[in-house]
Amino acid sequence: MSEGEKVAPAAYEQVVRAADATVAQFDGPKRSALGQVQHFLHIYPTMVPVIVLAISLAVFGVLAGGKFFSAFNLSLILQQVSVIGILAAAQALIVLTAGIDLSVAAIMVLMAVISGKLSITLGVPAPLALMVAFAGGTLTGMLNGLMVTRLKLPPFIVTLGTWNIFFALNLWLSGAQSIRSQDIDAAAPLLKFFGGSFKIGAANITYGSILMVAVFAVLWFVLNRTAWGRHVHAIGDDRDAAELAGIRTDRTLVQVYALAGFVCALAAWASIGRVGSISPQSFYEGNLQSITAVVIGGISLFGGRGSILGALFGALIVGVFNSGLRLVNVDVLWQVFAIGWLIIIAVAIDQWIRKVSA
Repeated sequence: MSEGEKVAPAAYEQVVRAADATVAQFDGPKRSALGQVQHFLHIYPTMVPVIVLAISLAVFGVLAGGKFFSAFNLSLILQQVSVIGILAAAQALIVLTAGIDLSVAAIMVLMAVISGKLSITLGVPAPLALMVAFAGGTLTGMLNGLMVTRLKLPPFIVTLGTWNIFFALNLWLSGAQSIRSQDIDAAAPLLKFFGGSFKIGAANITYGSILMVAVFAVLWFVLNRTAWGRHVHAIGDDRDAAELAGIRTDRTLVQVYALAGFVCALAAWASIGRVGSISPQSFYEGNLQSITAVVIGGISLFGGRGSILGALFGALIVGVFNSGLRLVNVDVLWQVFAIGWLIIIAVAIDQWIRKVSA
């Protein structure tokens, strides 16, 4: 081996060190502690609702004492948020694409009315009535998606219109009359399946709570472990760039709205079990409550950022606040007041972490 060949590795090492030193000179200033927190939350936005939920549990655990952390109360919180949680999952699908759906609760109630009328009034077997409701939920969601993609209308306007249409259909089909719990028990008890429960110690776990967790688990897998899920995030982040990358954005958006409609139909089945009856005017504020859970859950209203699990944490935060404030004897008025501030703070945090430097 020649002398030049022996020296080359050492010379190469010196060049690399010099290059590293040159690059280091151009490195930006180190982030402050607050900047590091901002950067961390930018990378993991779902940690915001996780932290808020942990703090809420700790605060109300202290204020309300042992009553708050009792197995019965914690399972009751799960029961209370189960329907809105499933609706929030449907809403989160739309928000991840930079859209919004004001019709989710109206779709849910319409599908509950349809399944009730078919099975109770017309004598259709309950399994078939539920299948019709699932198909109906999917089609109504698809209708929203087609108007957004084919007519190029804003999602807010489209779903504001269909919310009124579906609500009017609810009243027309039901004759503005509720279907009583006794009638459901007599003709189609399957409709109340998700109202059933089982005991684990002092905790009373409903099948509706299990359904909510299962819906989020499946959607998380689809959105994070499939190509279709990556396309959904890409559309929400930058639809034009997604099209340039070869993603069929219109078709994917229609599929997202259709899937959201199907999830609303699942929520309809869960709502019958939760309430015990079918009312065309139930869950009137479900649209806003689902948006509340999504926003508090750290999913950006600008699309593309956040995890579907954030909507679950958001729903749980609302449930924890309502339960905790009730246990410390705070008036319902101030419970609503507190939730309103949570929404504003959540949006402010989202705006803040979006400004993080690369």
